[in-house]
Amino acid sequence: MKRSNLFLLIGVIAAAVVIFLNFDSSNIKTSQLSEAGGELKIYNWSDYIAEDTISNFEAETGIIVTYDMYDSNEVLEAKMLAGSSGYDLVVPTADFLARGREAGAYQDMDLSRIQNASNQDPEIQAQADRMVGSNSAGLVYMWGSTGIAYNEDMVAERLGDDAPTDSWSLILDPANAAKLEDCGIAILDAPTDVLPNVMTYLGYPGTSMEKSHFEAAGDALSAIRPYLRYINSSQSINDIANGDICAAIMWSGDAFQAAYRAEEAENGHVIDYYIPNEGTNLWFDVMAIPADAKNVDNAYKFVDYMMRADVAAANVNYVWYASGNEAARPDIDPEILSHPGIYPTEKAKEKLFVTPVYDAQTDRIVTRVWNRFSAGN
Repeated sequence: MKRSNLFLLIGVIAAAVVIFLNFDSSNIKTSQLSEAGGELKIYNWSDYIAEDTISNFEAETGIIVTYDMYDSNEVLEAKMLAGSSGYDLVVPTADFLARGREAGAYQDMDLSRIQNASNQDPEIQAQADRMVGSNSAGLVYMWGSTGIAYNEDMVAERLGDDAPTDSWSLILDPANAAKLEDCGIAILDAPTDVLPNVMTYLGYPGTSMEKSHFEAAGDALSAIRPYLRYINSSQSINDIANGDICAAIMWSGDAFQAAYRAEEAENGHVIDYYIPNEGTNLWFDVMAIPADAKNVDNAYKFVDYMMRADVAAANVNYVWYASGNEAARPDIDPEILSHPGIYPTEKAKEKLFVTPVYDAQTDRIVTRVWNRFSAGN
């Protein structure tokens, strides 16, 4: 065969291979989705699920999952209220779920389609339902508190053995904040969690919707603003675990994830978390289905899977948040169940409160106060 014909034949074969491979790869996922029964698009909080939960669900059901993450209710709410979110299942906190339902962003959940819904803790679910104003909004995934995480040695070095490691004053008292500035302090970028707790520190009800109370809380935060390293809802997990900051207002599970990471790294940093004695807010994150969900059947399958006792326990043991699933308790790490920062004592429960669903006027007050504080004005 002549060399020119040989090269021509090789070129034809190569082109055919490329076309075949491109055709094959472009159809693999379509074929998988068809054979598996479709796909599922989830939007959930960062660092909020065990590492193998999604892959285990995909292996068991054949459903292809797209899993995206956010770190604040405000980010989620903006996407939901804009419409055409593109997601089939999201996990808003109960007060934001209530607001979204009023705006038509979420659909009712038919609990009869979720066999494992009977595993839910009825008391926790009832509290969330009351907050949302419906018993068909969704199922509580995790719940917890907002409090303070701190590095035991770093704080003791700067504030002594009498450091107020039972009070909001550890961070909210400007004298303490100034002493902790060099080792780093941070606050959640979550106004509906932080402002009510600053109000409790000031002696006001955390459930208040009085403009003057929010403004007083904003003034208190502005007084410590110069000493803050940053305002962020996810960065502090790794930073406090690594010793890059020494105290932070955090959600309970995030604080315990940080403590666990520090312990695993054996870096010498001991991280603790407490519910301040002035009280704090109790919150509930709820698995809910957006009104524009395209894969509703698969959303129900995933919720049912998440409500299985073994799956729920595995998630708790990884993220260190309290579960809404009562049946999971036998498989939850005893250290988690016994920790008062995760499952509060009866005494601590006396000072826990549920933040009310803010109306539009209160929303504007909260936004204005928070923006002024964040900007350092």
